Amino acid sequence: MRLPTLIFALTLLAGSAQAGEIRIISPGLIYNAALDQLAADYKKQTGNTVINIHGTMDKIIGQAKTDTPPADIVGLPTDLMNTLVLDGGIVPGSYTLLGRGELALAVKKGAPHPDISTIDKLAAVLKHASAVMINDPKGGTMQGILIDGLLKRPEFAGVHVVPSSRGEGAAALARGEGEMAIQLVQEILNKPEIELVAPLPVELGGHMDAVLAVSARSADPKMALDFIRFLTRPEARAAWTAKGMKPF
Repeated sequence: MRLPTLIFALTLLAGSAQAGEIRIISPGLIYNAALDQLAADYKKQTGNTVINIHGTMDKIIGQAKTDTPPADIVGLPTDLMNTLVLDGGIVPGSYTLLGRGELALAVKKGAPHPDISTIDKLAAVLKHASAVMINDPKGGTMQGILIDGLLKRPEFAGVHVVPSSRGEGAAALARGEGEMAIQLVQEILNKPEIELVAPLPVELGGHMDAVLAVSARSADPKMALDFIRFLTRPEARAAWTAKGMKPF
């Protein structure tokens, strides 16, 4: 083997030896909002592989405590992350605000986009819909409970709300069920069969704030924190925004 070729091969081997692996567990609020794209960018820049574990909000805390191998990074809404903090489940000082996910109205692809800029206008639109698909609140998911509580306000009395029997409300709409759906923006944008109308009026408080933190069980907390900083650097804001997350 010629010397230049040998040197190049040794360089590749050295890079491979130094490359690491990071495991991040998060709900759709986060993994549907540019995480895969940014993880690929991170690997190109560092050589480190990111494994995205798709979790559900009601189970992630338990998984963070028991999964083998453990996740290095946990992503959750603030309330649930605060519970993990109190349980000693994250590395002190690694709690990092990521962004806000908003509930929004979705319609089938090609359907008219009604004006929902006020609560009264939204209520009128929903009352004229044959069926508004939502996550089943009996499933215990934070998003399902949030949407259910919002639609129980007196302004929305008379809306034909249909909890999805299979997964999320937006997925049901994408399958052709119902006329509209209410879901997080990032979980609407990833379904080509449906379209985002607009986020719900801010007065309703229909949003979730996402947080990232290094798990206390991480095998490499330094690398994990490095990835969190990569995800929350100013250059990453455009990627998050394009997928429905509003970075802090």
